Amino acid sequence: MSHLSKDKTRLLARIRRLKGQMEAIERALEADAPCGDILNQVASVRGAVAGLTAELIEDHIREHISNPDHDEDPAQGAAELIDVVRMYLK
Repeated sequence: MSHLSKDKTRLLARIRRLKGQMEAIERALEADAPCGDILNQVASVRGAVAGLTAELIEDHIREHISNPDHDEDPAQGAAELIDVVRMYLK
């Protein structure tokens, strides 16, 4: 079982909130809302994605790098994390 399974409900709730935020941006654009309002909504989505990313990175570190009970090579977990962080920072 994936370590994310234990937090699946919470993670899916975050994703659903993000979907709702994106749909709100779509509706605002369709309704010709003021650009300042739309920019605020986009900033909120960006913050929510950053928070989700930080949570997933933290979970990855705890499970694949610093967990002594895990059978994986910590170097492999670190390499995966480095790849993801590099993509995230592009």
